[in-house]
Amino acid sequence: MAITYDIEIPSSIPAPRMFKAFVLDADNLIPKVLPQAIKSVEILEGDGGVGTVKLTTFGEGYQHKCVKHRVDAVDKENFTYSYSIIEGDALMGVFESISYHIKIVATPDGGSILKNRSIYNTKGDAQVSEEEIKAGKEKASGIFKAVEAYLLANPDC
Repeated sequence: MAITYDIEIPSSIPAPRMFKAFVLDADNLIPKVLPQAIKSVEILEGDGGVGTVKLTTFGEGYQHKCVKHRVDAVDKENFTYSYSIIEGDALMGVFESISYHIKIVATPDGGSILKNRSIYNTKGDAQVSEEEIKAGKEKASGIFKAVEAYLLANPDC
């Protein structure tokens, strides 16, 4: 069974700059901006493009230790990025995989909107609570807002 949820988060940062920071530079930037959440991201196989497998190690005291994810799609012209968590304790023995589809859309005022669709593919008839889904949404929003705050504080990045 698949459980899907969508979130949209507005930002004052222009779409090209936000895509570069939040997607293309994320492996280096997010551990710097949120070291308590993400300790490191390393490429296990691939060149960063489609098919690349990465290992994300979470910070001390974080709910999960690590996950492996695979890059499914990158479109730099249309600011879209898709990846799937394929291994790790974040799957909690309940999920086959979790897929994320990110699109950063320019807004008329020069800012952008992050559109994120998350698809939780459960094993068998496993159930997921609203609290777990809400926690996932809050984490995604928190990472996006932390990157936005960093970009606002560092206009040359």
